[in-house]
Amino acid sequence: MGIKVAKFGGSSVADALQIGKLRKIVEADENIKYVIVSAPGKRFADDSKITDLLYLCKTHIEHKIPYEQIFQVIYDRFTAVEADLGIDAGIRGELGVIKEEIEKGASVDYIASRGEYLNAKIIAEYLGFAFVDAKDIVRFSDRGKFLEEVTDDSINRVLPSVDKAVIPGFYGERLDGSIKTFSRGGSDITGSIIARAVGAEVYENWTDVSGFLRADPRIVDDPKPIKSISYMELRELSYMGASVLHEDAIYPAKVADIPINIRNTNRPEDAGTMITAQPQADPDQVVSGIAGKKGFTVIGIYKNHLAGEKGFIRRLAGIMEDNDITIEHLPTGIDTMSVVLDNKMINGKLDEIVEEMQSQLKPDTLEVVEDIALIATVGAGMAARKGTSATLFGALAKEGVNIRMIDQGSSEMNIIVGVEEKDFETAIKAIYNAFAE
Repeated sequence: MGIKVAKFGGSSVADALQIGKLRKIVEADENIKYVIVSAPGKRFADDSKITDLLYLCKTHIEHKIPYEQIFQVIYDRFTAVEADLGIDAGIRGELGVIKEEIEKGASVDYIASRGEYLNAKIIAEYLGFAFVDAKDIVRFSDRGKFLEEVTDDSINRVLPSVDKAVIPGFYGERLDGSIKTFSRGGSDITGSIIARAVGAEVYENWTDVSGFLRADPRIVDDPKPIKSISYMELRELSYMGASVLHEDAIYPAKVADIPINIRNTNRPEDAGTMITAQPQADPDQVVSGIAGKKGFTVIGIYKNHLAGEKGFIRRLAGIMEDNDITIEHLPTGIDTMSVVLDNKMINGKLDEIVEEMQSQLKPDTLEVVEDIALIATVGAGMAARKGTSATLFGALAKEGVNIRMIDQGSSEMNIIVGVEEKDFETAIKAIYNAFAE
C-alpha cells in the first residue's frame, strides 16, 4: 500500500493516555508516514481546550489583566504529559520561550498556534519520529492568503528527506516570517494539504467517533454508520446541519482524488467512514444519510403566467440582495414559486421583504409560512432506485406529517422536504425507518 497521512484531533491527543493510543495505531501501520496533530482538546466535559486557554492569555494581556495563572494551567498540562510519557522533549524550555514572546506582544496567531507546536514536539519525541514545523512547509502570502503551489514545493522539498514525521496542524508561515493560522478546522486542513502534496493513498482523520452516522443519534435510536460516502453527498448533509469535516479540510484531498477515512482513536478496530471522490456502487445502500435543521420561512408566490414573465427571478433576487439575504431554495412550478429563507438572515425584516415583493413582483397571492424545518434525504443510489420518492412521501403520510415544500436537485442525489417544526423529529424517524436496511 502507498503512503498514509494520519491526522489526530484534539480529543485524540488530549493527554498521555490518548497519545499512548495514538502510538499503538501508528506502530500497527507501517504505511503511516506523516502524522498531523492538533492541540490538546478536552479531557472531560468541564475541561478547557489548550487553544482556548492560549486565546484567553492574549485577551487578558490586551486588557491588561494578569494572565500568569492561565499560562500556568497550560504549563502544568504540557509538562504533566511529558512526564507521564516518560520523555524529555524540552517542553519547559519551549514554554519559557513562548512566555517571553507573549510578554513581548506576540501576535494572536503565534500564541494560538503554540498548542499544536508543543504537542507535535512531544508526540514526535514519543514516537521517535522527526519533528517538522508547519511554518517550514505551509506558506501564506503577507496578506494571509494560502499559497498552494509554494506550499507544495516546500512540502516536496522538506518531507522526502525524513522517513517519518510529526507535523503540527492549524498554522503556517507568511512570506515575511510571521505565523499565520487557518480558520476553524485548521488541523484538518493541514492534514488534507499534506496528503495531496505527497500523493497519499489514504488520508486518515482520527477523532472520537467511528465515522458518520446515517442520522442524528439524538433523534434516531442507534442509527447505522455510513460505510462510504462521496464528497458530493457529504456536502449535502453538511449543508443541512450534519456534523462533518470543514469544507476547506476536504477540498485539497477531493481535488487529488484521495479518500478520507474517518476513524475512532478509542475504537481503532472500527472501519469508520470512507469519503471518496465518486459515489461507491452499493446496491444495499439507497440512502447514505438524513439530516435537517429548523429555523426557515417559506414565502409562497402565485402569479398567473409567472413562467413567461421575463426578469421575475432577477427582481426577486434583487430584493433579497438589497436586504442582504441568501435564498436557500427556490422550488418552482408553472405559476408558483416558493422562496425558502433562513430566519437568522431575515432577522426581523420579514414585513419589509414581503412589502417589497408585493410592490416589485405584483403577485396574485403571496403566502408566508413560518416555523419550517428542512430535511434532506441524501444518497447517490436514489436516482437508480424506483419508488424512492414514493417510499419517502408514504412514510411521512403514514405518520401524519404534512409536507409544506419539496425540492430535488438535478443530480437526483437528494430530496429536501419542508415540514412544520413540530413534526421535525417525527419526520426524520419516519424517513430513517423507511429506508433502514
